[in-house]
Amino acid sequence: MGKFIISKRKNDDYQFNLKATNGQVILTSQGYSSKAACENGIESVKTNAPDDTKYERKTASDGSPYFVLKAGNGQIIGNSEMYSSVKSMENGIESVKSNAPDASVEDESIS
Repeated sequence: MGKFIISKRKNDDYQFNLKATNGQVILTSQGYSSKAACENGIESVKTNAPDDTKYERKTASDGSPYFVLKAGNGQIIGNSEMYSSVKSMENGIESVKSNAPDASVEDESIS
């Protein structure tokens, strides 16, 4: 089972990473000004991850495929890493779909 890790950025924003069972980061959030907003983002990922229509498949300027996960309102709630192939990107999407809904949450932002 995957897990969400909440952390704090240098600018004091909160963010989360979704890690697969193997520990690899498969989705990264934007920065949030409060922990509550970050936790809401995690709930949005859990809700939207199983729906393939919420994934936007993109190509970076260097040709690397990646994806973003969007909420019901169209707002981006997570970004993937850059992948070496479309097949790898699709595997990443499947990993988010299978790991996110039941993922646990660990808060590493507490100092």
